[in-house]
Amino acid sequence: MVAGLLFLAFAYLAVGQAAVNRGGAQTAADAAALAAAQEARDRLAGLWVDALSDPAKWTDIFEGKGAGDPCWRAEQLAAENDARLNSCDPALLRYTVEVQTNKTVGDSVVPGTEDMKSTKTATAVIDPLCDFAPPSGSEGATTEALPQLTCRGGKVWEPDPDDRAGLPKPEDLFDVHLAD
Repeated sequence: MVAGLLFLAFAYLAVGQAAVNRGGAQTAADAAALAAAQEARDRLAGLWVDALSDPAKWTDIFEGKGAGDPCWRAEQLAAENDARLNSCDPALLRYTVEVQTNKTVGDSVVPGTEDMKSTKTATAVIDPLCDFAPPSGSEGATTEALPQLTCRGGKVWEPDPDDRAGLPKPEDLFDVHLAD
């Protein structure tokens, strides 16, 4: 009877080890997906600042065009969380990653589990926080013709290319969060 209880205790320990390993994998996946999305958000905000005097380009930027491939940040964050990036799928305003833990479940009384690693996926999305009236004229608008940005929470920005310090920050323009 004591042997049976000991085996049951070790089996519960093995299940606990596996749960901790899966939790670590999910943490690494979440961090990697968020890192990729935040890198893309920062790039998009930079593109917006660069195109500030040409509002005809703003729509593409707020749709996520031009963010490039930020998967290097996902790989970096996966590694910082003791995992390996298996895949990274960058899409417009959506980044899905799959990571695998570097550590195995470890020794246990459950045969065949000692070399198993956990694999998890996560998706992060970027939501534009601001709207604007697209320009009706040609490219190369003047400062007076720049549209207002109306952002969530009622914040209104009057972009002024001569006042870069007063421009919205990346987090003012875009929200980054894990997908449901």
